Amino acid sequence: MVEVAVLLSHTEDMATLRELVETVWETGSCGLAGGIEICITFPTEYVKTQLQLDEKANPPRYKGIGDCVKQTVHDHGIRGLYRGLSSLLYGSIPKSAVRFGMFEFLSNQMRDEQGRLDSTRGLICGLGAGVAEAVAVVCPMETVKVKFIHDQTSPNPKYRGFFHGVREIVREQGLKGTYQGLTATILKQGSNQAIRFFVMTSLKNWYKGDNPNKVINPVLTGVFGAIAGAASVFGNTPLDVVKTRMQGLEAHKYKNTWDCAYQIMKHEGPLAFYKGTVPRLGRVCLDVAIVFIIYDEVVKFLNKVWKTD
Repeated sequence: MVEVAVLLSHTEDMATLRELVETVWETGSCGLAGGIEICITFPTEYVKTQLQLDEKANPPRYKGIGDCVKQTVHDHGIRGLYRGLSSLLYGSIPKSAVRFGMFEFLSNQMRDEQGRLDSTRGLICGLGAGVAEAVAVVCPMETVKVKFIHDQTSPNPKYRGFFHGVREIVREQGLKGTYQGLTATILKQGSNQAIRFFVMTSLKNWYKGDNPNKVINPVLTGVFGAIAGAASVFGNTPLDVVKTRMQGLEAHKYKNTWDCAYQIMKHEGPLAFYKGTVPRLGRVCLDVAIVFIIYDEVVKFLNKVWKTD
């Protein structure tokens, strides 16, 4: 009996250690992949944010995507399209840690006896992961990014770099200055991950059918990820627009998230809630595809080289 207890304890310890290694490896891999992807596609994020900040005026600052790029390069050079990049780079690994760590924790509690996770439970786990990453990482990261991008269009930009900008934001507004638009960020990230994990889980379950051990190749995983990313863009861009406005330099004009949404609808109409959809679509589809490929391949690799049974 003692030997059995020792063996069981050893097995449990190995399983726990494996889960820890998986989380660290997945986080590092996804964070690195996300960082590389951000560096490549950040100009689309910049353009999306500028278009969402561009309130209806006579005339508005930008005529469209091409005009936004043209004006930015003319006034600030190519580097201008990378304004705010540092905040996303610094946040890429911790964001992945919280997102996939929370998803794994929740999904491990909700899988059935065969280890399967149905699409509804995948949605719930994704929602939990999105809310966790919004509060822990995404809100301050996005607030700094939006302020940096918005600051570049000011007559006298005041942020000289990431650390100087963060120091100035905290000095003027306190720590709450980095948490502007928290409600909108929670709604956006929660719905983001709920939609993505729901679609991803549904597509995987559809492909595997009655064989839960059926292997999905990386290309197909990437396609599924891109579809999940596109679904999240079309599903929650209105929340992204509200979040961006609440985190900009003109956020003081809004009483709260709901007032921001009301004013956008009243003064700019429903189409304003889909500003920046095209550039956001390009970046998000690539981002989600890459991250899910890395995530799945790391899990497959660890399952091959590290067995605890």
